[in-house]
Amino acid sequence: MTNAGQDIESRRAQLRARFAEWTPYTFDGWLDRCAQEYADRPLVITDDRTLSYAQTAEWSRRLADGLAALGVKPGDRVGMVMANYLEFVPLKFAIARVGAVAVPFNFLYRRDELAYVLAQSECRVLITMTGFGDLDYLQMLDEIAPGWDSGDQSALTELAAVVQLSTDGRERDGVLTVEQLGSKGEPGASDGMSSRPDDPGDILYTSGSTGSPKGVLVTHDAVLRTSYASALTRAYDDGWRILFSLPCYHMFGYVEGLLSATFVGGAIIPLTSFSPVGYFEGIERHKATDILCVPTMTVALLEHPDRGNYDFSSLTGMLSGAAPAPVWLWQQVEQAFGISEIVTGYGMTECGGAMTLTLPEDPLELTATTAGRPKYGGVAGLPLPGDGALVAYKAVDPITGDDMPAGEVGELVSQGPTTMLGYWNKPQETSEALRDGWLHSGDLGVVRPDGYLEVTGRTKELYKSGGELVMPREIEELLSAQEGISQVYLVGIRDDRWGETGCACIVRSPGSTITEDQIFQICKENLARFKVPKKVIFFESDQLPTTPTGKIQKYLLVERAEEIARTVAP
Repeated sequence: MTNAGQDIESRRAQLRARFAEWTPYTFDGWLDRCAQEYADRPLVITDDRTLSYAQTAEWSRRLADGLAALGVKPGDRVGMVMANYLEFVPLKFAIARVGAVAVPFNFLYRRDELAYVLAQSECRVLITMTGFGDLDYLQMLDEIAPGWDSGDQSALTELAAVVQLSTDGRERDGVLTVEQLGSKGEPGASDGMSSRPDDPGDILYTSGSTGSPKGVLVTHDAVLRTSYASALTRAYDDGWRILFSLPCYHMFGYVEGLLSATFVGGAIIPLTSFSPVGYFEGIERHKATDILCVPTMTVALLEHPDRGNYDFSSLTGMLSGAAPAPVWLWQQVEQAFGISEIVTGYGMTECGGAMTLTLPEDPLELTATTAGRPKYGGVAGLPLPGDGALVAYKAVDPITGDDMPAGEVGELVSQGPTTMLGYWNKPQETSEALRDGWLHSGDLGVVRPDGYLEVTGRTKELYKSGGELVMPREIEELLSAQEGISQVYLVGIRDDRWGETGCACIVRSPGSTITEDQIFQICKENLARFKVPKKVIFFESDQLPTTPTGKIQKYLLVERAEEIARTVAP
């Protein structure tokens, strides 16, 4: 084992020693334990303010008392429309402290999307920013539920109160602010209201990479198990500091950032939006140990001309997940940032977030060619020898549900202690996803003999061209390995002759002049004839439709590709 590998294993051993057995907690109970152990350590660090563990716990108590004064009861839903502002953290723990279920919404929702999730989740209270970017949430609420600001609205029958956080210099008169919420309740009004570890703690709406969002119901204990497994698998050191702009309403920022850091008394450095310079400045100013990215962000960091002007010596690790990336990308990350603990992963909200990770000591080839192995679960995982696993995976026939032979592609299904309870108020969708104790992902892949997963696509992304079934991932991997190509996504678009035909959506590398004909030639030399895409469309990176966590929304990419194809058709 190399010196680096010995250091990683030593850090894991310290975590195992600290958590010799698993004790289930609620979110607020876990924060209180951490506040006793790490009282004066920073938990949330921003350019303007820093919150210690003790300050966060104390603030969350005052906010919980305020929620109790608003009539929030255990089991009620409290919605949050909030970017990664410092206030998100104490508010999140306050909701748990009053026994309610937090519903952090995608803050980029437009009016109709927000109206849908507010009604579907049946929120009792909504805590919202006044605005973000070009989004005006106060105006949206005026249109969704006229009279909301006076308490005289009937469109959202469950909504009793709204709390505002002024993020653009405005406030609506007569509407409670977050600051006022903290002084509204009688001290101790929320005492004894907390729920149990196996009660629902969150409803997390899926990001909509393949369609309409669904509210995923997860327990306090499940999310904390996932977070501990991240710290153990990645071998967090004491005081680990994680910088990220990925939103905390999503499992990525919430679990891989906020909650996982608490298992080593670490801190988060949350950013409200992504920019390469924002990352560079944050790493240097706040001595970040780790950064969270998706590959599109990682590419932007590497390609920024000012990268060499900053000090990255504090960096130890990077988690760049949510989409595959070629080995050259990780090699350039090593060289550019001087870090070697680069990992990627795979998962979904329904199973608790990222369930697999490559190990920080793994060779980069595994990071490029696999989605990692099930996270080390330790005492929080399945009862298996050694560090065990947080989850078990297998591949099944997507039609019959029968187990696939070893090494063959099938639908990836999982089972473990972090699986969702179900979809909020959607029993039919729940029964389709959870079958015989296994969560069906809709993803196609292989479980290798070494336990690592290879994700080959979505069942919904397969297309038939001339009667032959095509898996986009195979073609994407071929083209992404070529010089001159930064990103590639294969989609099936409608075609009068073939029914569907392959379309390669390409983002060139900076300075690249690779042509359509060159791409066709590469495909013809390496692929069966029916797999060769019939069309190539070049995009700029910012033209790709993505979720806020960076996943490409292929169903929207199909629409754009079909529109472009119609426009240029002879």
